Amino acid sequence: MELRLYDTLTREKRVFTPIDPGNVRMYVCGPTVYDFAHIGNARPVIVFDVLFRLLRHRYGEDHVTYVRNITDVDDKINERAARDFPNLPLNQAIRKVTEQTANQFHADVAGLGCLPPTFEPRATDFVLPRSDGKADMVTLIKELVARGHAYEAAGEVLFDTQSMPDYGALSGRRLDEQLAGARVAVDAHKKNPADFVLWKQSSEHEPGWESPWGRGRPGWHIECSAMSAAFLGDVFDIHGGGLDLIFPHHENEIAQSRCAHGTATMANYWMHNGFLEVEGAKMSKSLGNFITIREALNDWPGEVLRLNMLKTHYRSPIDWTLKGVEESKKVLDGWYDIIGDDTQAQGEPDDDVIAQLGDDLNTSGAITRLHAMASGRSGTEIDVRRKLKTSAMLLGLLGKTRKEYLASNPRAIVVNKEAVDTLIADRTAARARKDFKESDRIRDELAAMGVVIKDSREGTTWEVAR
Repeated sequence: MELRLYDTLTREKRVFTPIDPGNVRMYVCGPTVYDFAHIGNARPVIVFDVLFRLLRHRYGEDHVTYVRNITDVDDKINERAARDFPNLPLNQAIRKVTEQTANQFHADVAGLGCLPPTFEPRATDFVLPRSDGKADMVTLIKELVARGHAYEAAGEVLFDTQSMPDYGALSGRRLDEQLAGARVAVDAHKKNPADFVLWKQSSEHEPGWESPWGRGRPGWHIECSAMSAAFLGDVFDIHGGGLDLIFPHHENEIAQSRCAHGTATMANYWMHNGFLEVEGAKMSKSLGNFITIREALNDWPGEVLRLNMLKTHYRSPIDWTLKGVEESKKVLDGWYDIIGDDTQAQGEPDDDVIAQLGDDLNTSGAITRLHAMASGRSGTEIDVRRKLKTSAMLLGLLGKTRKEYLASNPRAIVVNKEAVDTLIADRTAARARKDFKESDRIRDELAAMGVVIKDSREGTTWEVAR
C-alpha cells in the first residue's frame, strides 16, 4: 500500500516515507480545556484517529506513536476558573476547571469511537526542567535566547521573527505582511510587530512558575514545541491540526523548534483539516447552531456522528446538517442489518478501501467502496459481511454487533423495551394467523411510541425513530 499525504508546507501530495518505519511518529494539537468541545473540535480528533488506525495497520500497532496534548495553562482557563469558582483560590479553581473539562473531552471522543493516543501530555507538566530529561519550555526558551532567536523586553521573552529568514513558509505570509496573531499584543517593546511571546510575567493572582526571567507563564506556541520534542524528538513524521492553526500557532511552532534545535524542519508532513459549518453558517451561539459533542451524543450514536464527519474529505469544508446526520444513520442501520450480531472481523480489509485511504486519507472514497460492498448482499453471506466489517473498522466503524449498535442509540432509553417486545410478539402472532388488520394496528401503535420495526427473514427488529 502506497500512502500519499498532502503536505501543507510544500503544498503537494507526497508519498509518505517515515523517518523510522519501526517508530512512526505523529503529533496533533489537542484541546485547551476551559469549555466543552464542540462538533468542530471533533473533526481533527476523528480525522487523525483514522490516520492513526491506517498507520497502525501498515506499520504495526507497536510501531506508531501518536501524541495529542492537553493545554491546561491559558488565560481563558484563568477567566473561566475565576467565573465558575469565585470562592476558591485561583490555582484550585483552575484545577477544577481543567480536570472537569478534560474528563468530559475524554468521554466525548471515546463516544465518537476514537482510540486513545499513545501519549497525552499536559502542558503544565512540561514548563520547568524535568527529572527525566524530556524537553521542557524553559530550557527551549533559554536555548532560543542563547542562539540569538529570542530576547527579553519589558518582562517578557519574545521570539525574534527576523532572525529566521524563511519565517512564514507554512502559511505563505511574508514577514512584512504579518500581523500579530492570537495572544500576542503589538507593543512598543517588540523589535518587530510579528514577534511573539515565549514567556510572560504573572501577577500574584495568576498561575506562574519561577524562571530565569522571573515568575511567569509560557506563551501558547512554546507548549507544543516542548511536548512534541519530549515524546517524538527534534524532528518527527507528521504534525496535524485544524486549518485555523496554520497561523499563528503552527507557524510559530516551526520557528521555535527549528531555531532551538538547529534543524531544517520540525515535521516532515503538515496536515490540516478544513473548517466545519452547521446548516450552512459558521457555528455561533448567537445563531443557535452551536453544538457541543456532548449535545450531539445525547441525540445520536457516536458512530453515526463519526460516519457523518468522514463522508467529506478531511481537507474540504464540511456543512454539518440534520439531514446529513439522518442519512448517515440510515446508512449505518443498513450496514448493521448486513453484519448482524457477528462478532468476527477476520482477514485483511478490502484492497480498494485501503487504496482510497492511502490516497491522502480519502475517507469519502472509502465509504463509497463500503457502499458497493454492502449493496445487494445478503446478511447470510458470512464472508461478505465479515469483509465489510473488517474494512469499515479501519475507519472506526462497524466495531459493534447489531444489538450493541441499536443499544447505543441514546434515545432508546425512553422506550419501555418490555412493552415494545410484547407488542412485537403480538404483531408476529397476528401475522402468523394472517390478521393483517391487527398487525397494521400494532405497527401504528409502535410508530406512535417512536419505534420503527423492520421485518426480515431472520425476524423482526426495532429501533427508536428520529
